[in-house]
Amino acid sequence: MQVGKNMMINRKRMMWFSLLGVLCVSSLYFVFHNHALYEQTIGEVTSVTTLNQENTIDQYENEDTLYTQQLTLTLKNGAHQGQEVIAENGYSTSQANDYELKKGTELFVTMKEAKDGTQSATIDGVKRDKYLAIIIWMLLLMLIVVSKKQGVFAIVTLCTNAFILSYALDLYIANEQASLLFICSICILIFTIFSLLVVNGVNKKTAAAIIATLIGTAVSLAITFLVLKLTNEQGLYYEELQFLTRPYKTVFFAGLFLGALGAVMDVAITISSSLVTLYEEHPTISIKALTQSGLEIGKDIMGTMTNILFFAYISGSIPILILYFKNAGAFGYTLSINLSLEIVRALAGGIGIVVTIPVALYVTILFILKSKKVVK
Repeated sequence: MQVGKNMMINRKRMMWFSLLGVLCVSSLYFVFHNHALYEQTIGEVTSVTTLNQENTIDQYENEDTLYTQQLTLTLKNGAHQGQEVIAENGYSTSQANDYELKKGTELFVTMKEAKDGTQSATIDGVKRDKYLAIIIWMLLLMLIVVSKKQGVFAIVTLCTNAFILSYALDLYIANEQASLLFICSICILIFTIFSLLVVNGVNKKTAAAIIATLIGTAVSLAITFLVLKLTNEQGLYYEELQFLTRPYKTVFFAGLFLGALGAVMDVAITISSSLVTLYEEHPTISIKALTQSGLEIGKDIMGTMTNILFFAYISGSIPILILYFKNAGAFGYTLSINLSLEIVRALAGGIGIVVTIPVALYVTILFILKSKKVVK
């Protein structure tokens, strides 16, 4: 009986993995051959010739080399499909605002016709959908292979949350009177409940994690908002947001809402899941021992999660920091002008982590106490 059941499970797994393989191969084949679906002309680089190179040095003694490439493109769609055209591309060794093009790269181009009737092309950008598809499938396959059913649930919640956020932002853009903070608050509520329920199911650890996440997020943002008000936001530079046509401070605080949520949710479910599992394995454990175990778990994850937040926010500013330093930007000015908002985001998330640990701990213990089997 058991052998037959195992064989049936293995057949189901093989069926699902086969279906997944077919979907992967077919979708990749599609993005590699979907040129006809694009209105803009696409050309594939078939040969590359370097026309010239020039060494340059600026007033700060930054050295660079400029190259000019002549590309032969085979057009993949449009009225001139199959024809070959010539285009030029300039790039530098630093590749700060450009890139070297190689054989096989597919490009979006604009066609030009000279007075003598010859066709040429101007490069508008690189066609990247096939690279994105490969990366996405790598992520999906790793999630499914490692986490199996939980990985599938994680994919579902990720896609659903992305859709909800996109819809919410479209709603805000379409309605000038809408409150972005209110919209983000509703999104946080939906993200928290939906994500934890789908991934972890309906149980007491999920309920505890939902409550702890919402409380931790609210408290951390309240503390951050209060501190910024008391200090009149001194030391914050909003230059990177001032190109927006909407109140940029509101946009910044909305970003704090969403940025803190991920770390807080992770801490909440880790604490609640660990305590519930510990209780289920040792139902006679005392409240004191359970609390101590929860505090030890919190201490272990607090440092790592805070560092993860810091590096996640700061890493995005590394290119601009290097650009400022290479152009003789003052150290203090460079850090303050580029990192002030990122540091506030990291601190808000760090406060959320610290607050969530005791909240998740005691909320989970309250849920466990309802079973009335814990020794006091």
